Amino acid sequence: MTVLHLADTGEAADLAAFLSRLIHYDRAAAVRLQAAGTALAVFGRPPSFEVLAIRTARLAKPYENGLDVTLDVTVSAGELLESIDEPGATAEVPQAVTGPPWAGVLPPRGGWRQEPGLPALDAVRAMVAAAVAEFRSRTEELAPEGRTRAELDRIGREIWSRPVGDTGLPVRAAHAAQSLGFLRPVSPERQVAPGESLLGLYSSGAWLRLRTPYGSIAVRRAGLGALDVSVR
Repeated sequence: MTVLHLADTGEAADLAAFLSRLIHYDRAAAVRLQAAGTALAVFGRPPSFEVLAIRTARLAKPYENGLDVTLDVTVSAGELLESIDEPGATAEVPQAVTGPPWAGVLPPRGGWRQEPGLPALDAVRAMVAAAVAEFRSRTEELAPEGRTRAELDRIGREIWSRPVGDTGLPVRAAHAAQSLGFLRPVSPERQVAPGESLLGLYSSGAWLRLRTPYGSIAVRRAGLGALDVSVR
């Protein structure tokens, strides 16, 4: 049995909250776990957002037996959530599952550079709220016979494909970050370093990554070639 020892109860609670939100959107959700040293990365893909969510956690030590150097496995998000012992700050790694296609295509590990034009946290939150309100208003104005799946999807694509500020990041990426709890105010124990922004936008190849103190949202830009994909 592989046991992850998280750095503290706060890390355990944050990981549990992330998994709970993923399962809210997909009860059969899978997550890919990658761990090396005292760092754990959890990758998930909430349906309908068309993004990759990344939650990192600090480990007190990698594994219970101390022999394994790295971990890379795809597991059930629900089973991982059930295994988390928040008071004990541990989690048992479930049996591996056959991963969905997205689990084989992850953002690159390095080569990230910061991109300009990202608004401040409050402005991004306001933009998401305005987009949600617009979608609700426009769909409610449709006549019953016109409220088809195709029309709802068309309105959604128009709204969620808009850029965030002067960037190439689509609003749906910010919406996903908000829905997964990544855009909430920073708690005292997660205060950022002096001069560090609460939000950061980075690019590497065909990927954009919205980074927050609670997690990241990665999205692949349109028109990708095979060389822009990292398959692991």
